[in-house]
Amino acid sequence: MNIHEYQAKQVLKAFGAPVAEGVAITSADQAEAAAKQLPGPLYVVKSQIHAGGRGKGKFKELPADAKGGVRLAFSIEDVVKNAKEMLGNTLVTAQTTDAGKQVNRLYIEDGADISRELYLSILVDRAYGRISFVVSTEGGMDIEAVAHDTPEKIITVVIDPTTGVTEADCATLSDALKLEGDAREDGKSLFPALYKAFVEKDMAMLEVNPLIVMENGRLRVLDAKVSFDGNALFRHPDIKELRDVTEEDAKEIEASEWDLAYVALDGNIGCMVNGAGLAMATMDIIKLYGKEPANFCDVGGGAGKDKVAAAFKIITADPAVQGILVNIFGGIMKCDVIAEGVVAAVKEVGLKVPLVVRLEGTNAELGKKILNESGLAITAADDLDDAAQKIVAAVG
Repeated sequence: MNIHEYQAKQVLKAFGAPVAEGVAITSADQAEAAAKQLPGPLYVVKSQIHAGGRGKGKFKELPADAKGGVRLAFSIEDVVKNAKEMLGNTLVTAQTTDAGKQVNRLYIEDGADISRELYLSILVDRAYGRISFVVSTEGGMDIEAVAHDTPEKIITVVIDPTTGVTEADCATLSDALKLEGDAREDGKSLFPALYKAFVEKDMAMLEVNPLIVMENGRLRVLDAKVSFDGNALFRHPDIKELRDVTEEDAKEIEASEWDLAYVALDGNIGCMVNGAGLAMATMDIIKLYGKEPANFCDVGGGAGKDKVAAAFKIITADPAVQGILVNIFGGIMKCDVIAEGVVAAVKEVGLKVPLVVRLEGTNAELGKKILNESGLAITAADDLDDAAQKIVAAVG
């Protein structure tokens, strides 16, 4: 689950991270009052959407030379003017689709005198099986570009879970970021605080870009991007309350209500599979034959007829879907149950696009019999390769 920048800063502030004062608003009418709560005279007006690259983004409704989604304002009047321009308009960034995201919230924040911009993130490092810090002196930039052009400027520090962040770890991180004086002292408390927040709140990723050294020599979290492990949200009702469903795909929201693992993608072939590995293989083979998957949809190993039908309805509700591939390997999940769910869903919502089904495993023959006797325009496949070729050919 993702949250907005202003929410991430509230979470980190509770663990002792230094952040600027700020006020979130949802209406331009609130802008003046929000700005008056801040010291000034420099303010920052920030679009709150679940995507990075906001500062370099462009608003669809505004002229091409208009400012991006993060703007400096040098007066309260300027704050109000920017708020009126930004709220309700669609921001397109490098991390959104071409459709962009509508800006429904702004964060009015106190400005900062910046001396240096740094990069810091914490993530689960699968190479080591531990949590790691990833830091760079090249803050405020696209970290992927830094990794490509100057990989030597990215330093990874692996944390021992039995000790947490030690003084030696803090020293290594400070050296990597070239921190001195007050900033180095701030790091001794900031790095353990961020690690504690990551662990205790079951975060999946914490990114501070940039982490700044101010002109007075102190550290400040200038931007924050945080995502959480959805499987652990039951332990954090306070975090769950931060969810903004307006930032999520409606199909993904409905899928979560059925406990389906569903992620919308940009292709045109819908996929329904049981098992994450099989889902990845299915998407890969669709790409191999020249098309793109429209979604990742894993119904799980123990889905019933109703859950399968719900998954099928969600997939068919996507107007981009021009064909559907159902690829099931029956283990705990029985192929006849899948077949019954597909038939029930097709009868309820209709079938306007080609549908190819590959069944293998427990009760596979019974499942195929159910499909063949349904009277519906369903194409059976012998194996995954055959299934992929048939759905790609059907879509054209």
